Amino acid sequence: MKTTSDWFTSWFDTPYYHILYKDRDDTDARIFMQNITSFLDLKPETHILDLACGKGRHSLFLNSLGYKVTGADLSENNIAHASSFANERLNFIEHDMRNPFDNKYNAIFNLFTSFGYFKEDYEDIKVLQNVKKGLKENGIAIIDFLNVLDVKNNLVKNEVKTINGIEFCIHKKIENGFIIKEIEFTADGEHHSFFERVKYLDIEKFTSYFKKAGLKINHTFGDYNLAIFDKESSKRLIFVVS
Repeated sequence: MKTTSDWFTSWFDTPYYHILYKDRDDTDARIFMQNITSFLDLKPETHILDLACGKGRHSLFLNSLGYKVTGADLSENNIAHASSFANERLNFIEHDMRNPFDNKYNAIFNLFTSFGYFKEDYEDIKVLQNVKKGLKENGIAIIDFLNVLDVKNNLVKNEVKTINGIEFCIHKKIENGFIIKEIEFTADGEHHSFFERVKYLDIEKFTSYFKKAGLKINHTFGDYNLAIFDKESSKRLIFVVS
C-alpha cells in the first residue's frame, strides 16, 4: 500500500489524480475567467500569475483572452505537461506558494480551491503575504474557495466512482478543522491510499487571514457568475482583494 501525509505533492503528481478528475467540465472555469476579467476590466497588457495552476487549464484560457500569463505549481509533472502549451505570452514555473515570488504581477489568481492545504494557519497567512508582496501597484488578487457551510450541509460521506476500469472508493468527512477526502483504489497491481485536505475556512476566518496579511477585501462573490455571496446557499466563496 502506498500512503503519504504530504498529499498536495504526492497525490497531484500521480496519473491517478488526473484519471479521477478527467471528466471535469471546463465550462465553469471559462465562464468564471470571462466574467472576472470583464468585471476587473483587465487590460491586454495585464500580467497574471495563475497560482497553483495544475495542468494549466485556467492559464491557457486566460492566455487565449489575450493576457500574459505565468502559471505556477508545486507539481513537477503538472508543470511538465502545461509547459508543452507555452508561448511568448504564456509560461509555467515550479513554485511553492509558501515562498516569495521572483516577480511582481498586475493580478494573481488562486483558483478552484487551491488554498488552505497546509496544517498551520501561519503557512496560509504566509501565502497571502506573498500574494500581497507579489502585486504591482494597484494590483488585484482573486481567491476562489468553496463555501464550507454548503459543503457541510451537502456532504456525501461515501461514494464509489469507476473510471478507466479503476474503482475509486471515496470517503469524505469534516474533522479537526479540515474537509478531508480519503481515496482508496487498486491499480497496476498495487493498492493505493491518498487523501485531499483543505481547511474549513469560512468568511470570518478568511477575513482574519487577510487582515494579518495586509490585504483588503474589495468584493465577495458566491458563484462563477459573480452573484452576491450568501452563506446559506452559495457554492463558492470568491474574494477580490488588494
